[in-house]
Amino acid sequence: MALSLKFRRYRSRRLNLHTVTELRAEDNCTLWLRFDDGLEGHVYLGDLVEGTALEVLSDASLFRRVAFDPVSNVLTWSGGIRVDPDLLYRDLVNKTGAALH
Repeated sequence: MALSLKFRRYRSRRLNLHTVTELRAEDNCTLWLRFDDGLEGHVYLGDLVEGTALEVLSDASLFRRVAFDPVSNVLTWSGGIRVDPDLLYRDLVNKTGAALH
């Protein structure tokens, strides 16, 4: 209960952020995400991983250990790797918008 109250206070100061409600790592550097407004879908991170400091995530077993930190509102992996879910949200919105046209 204490965590949820802390989380609510934190979120109330950052209303424009989208919160991940469900998260699943899949094959080939792909995440399935569901956000607090109901938007859900697959996001491919392979382009982000290859040739960057995030290349360590190309190891499938490490990639599958993704977690969501509700206090900081980021996706995390061991080693201090963090990804802002708003970037992933925008990617899903762009894919969804393209699919509608």
